[in-house]
Amino acid sequence: MIFRIFGLSIAITIASLVVAFIYGGPTALFLTLILGILEVSLSFDNAVINATVLRRMSAFWQKIFLTIGVLIAVFGMRLVFPLVIVWLSAKLNPVEALRLALNPPTDGSPTYEQIITDAHPQIAAFGGMFLLMLFLGFVFEEKEIHWLRWIERPLERIGRLDQLSVVVAVAVLVITAEWIAPDDERSTVLFAGVLGMTTYILVNGLGELFNTPEELEEGAESESLPRSGPSELAKATGKAGFFLFLYLEVLDASFSFDGVIGAFAITADPIIIALGLGFIGAMFVRSLTVFLVRKGTLSEYVYLEHGAHWAIGALALILMYSIGTHVPEVVTGLVGVVLIIAALVSSIIRRRNHPEDTPEGKSDGDQHEQGDTEQIDPDDLARQKG
Repeated sequence: MIFRIFGLSIAITIASLVVAFIYGGPTALFLTLILGILEVSLSFDNAVINATVLRRMSAFWQKIFLTIGVLIAVFGMRLVFPLVIVWLSAKLNPVEALRLALNPPTDGSPTYEQIITDAHPQIAAFGGMFLLMLFLGFVFEEKEIHWLRWIERPLERIGRLDQLSVVVAVAVLVITAEWIAPDDERSTVLFAGVLGMTTYILVNGLGELFNTPEELEEGAESESLPRSGPSELAKATGKAGFFLFLYLEVLDASFSFDGVIGAFAITADPIIIALGLGFIGAMFVRSLTVFLVRKGTLSEYVYLEHGAHWAIGALALILMYSIGTHVPEVVTGLVGVVLIIAALVSSIIRRRNHPEDTPEGKSDGDQHEQGDTEQIDPDDLARQKG
């Protein structure tokens, strides 16, 4: 199974490194490899969140996400997105933007890298607020499983206040615009931040709106599980599946912002960035997502989802803070990795102390059907048995 899931990513990685070597020699090869490693390390929490949503989609929409979604992630976010930024910021068409990237000016005019860097405040504000809304929606929602009990339970209690996520997010945005953002970027940050919040609320609402009565009935048994996306209903199809797909694409874009911006600290060459972040990094993140779904890892290691959401919260705050102060990419990556590892270790300890809560510790009669790729949540079953 490992080779079947990761085989294509390995093959594409080898091909990408060969192309990089042909394109720019050993230097391009090395930079491409570094960018691939950077993308995977920064996006592990992205894979965990993707898996929590993907396992609730029908097989058809899972295939759409893992095919069309990959193309959007590889070409859209890692290659086209930086060109669009230059297009909008410098009023250059995509062809001229690509020419600027491949042939840096020597007359003192703004370079491709400078234009991308100057656009960081609005990019960070949009992505930061979208991710913050996702994080707040998780920590304020009632859950059967708690990882950091001392903080998650109080947050659940205050989360009963209606629209508290929006109130907190707006407060963070105002604080960022007033005390963190440069004076000439305040209005831009406010606008981009509100747009990020609106995008989350819209996609989230549409995902819930288009769930059919059959899906509501099918997902009734899982309504008490922790929220991890626009909908917790099992096997969303039709319009609901489409909006879950759209949600995942926006989520991937929000996660990609820091990687794309961080890549310019290594190289401004769009070809190398596309090879490293897209063909290597994004493909491995997709393979890791599939692995987590197929192996039922999130059901076996129940705190991984919690760790990923806390990593998202940390990333959101780092993005907002980076509007006014540069934050090294290694800090961003390490925060997420540390939280994921801590959640994994906690999950392993839980499995050892409560083996009866694992799927292997339950009889077949205790498990209910949830589709080919849907895994049984052990704590949900333990609660039902109790």
